[in-house]
Amino acid sequence: MDTMYYYDHGTPAERWERAGLFFDAKDYAAAARVLSGLVEEVPEQTGPRLLLARSYYHSAQLRRAEEELRVIVERDPVEHYARLMLGRTLERQGRSEEAKPHLRIAAALAGDFDGGAAREPGPA
Repeated sequence: MDTMYYYDHGTPAERWERAGLFFDAKDYAAAARVLSGLVEEVPEQTGPRLLLARSYYHSAQLRRAEEELRVIVERDPVEHYARLMLGRTLERQGRSEEAKPHLRIAAALAGDFDGGAAREPGPA
């Protein structure tokens, strides 16, 4: 079986489920392969794009994670988890100053107005 066919095969719901299985199994690169096609097909949906960003983050594809997270934040500036992930992604790239505003906004959206939530490790 052609491996690309495997990643692209099935309905969007089947591919979403398959991507989740790969992600849960910590095969983040395979999850990203499935999700990239799904995001192209349904670009308006936040869930697949956020899981794609998380897959990129965990597979150390930080520029790609950043690109996906910026799309989400641009569309929905109060998407708490995307803000947190964007801040963490920028930090991992050594861009701490650029990360700070995103982490502060994420903390405020979580109701932590003194910024403590931005310091807690997130479920990424």
